[in-house]
Amino acid sequence: MLHNIGLPGLLMIVVVVLILFGPSKLPEFGRAVGRTLHEFKSSARELVSETKNEEDDTKNSAERKPA
Repeated sequence: MLHNIGLPGLLMIVVVVLILFGPSKLPEFGRAVGRTLHEFKSSARELVSETKNEEDDTKNSAERKPA
């Protein structure tokens, strides 16, 4: 979807953002986006590690049960 934007489309988006938020608000906006992405990544890593731990626990408990 985003691979078809190209340079003119990207410049148009930047101009619209500058008009809407103004140059003084852009650093705050960038920081907020960065924090959001950081939190999302850490949550995703935590979820993946929890899922992996649960799979390992299930696998270990199945190996311990006598057949």
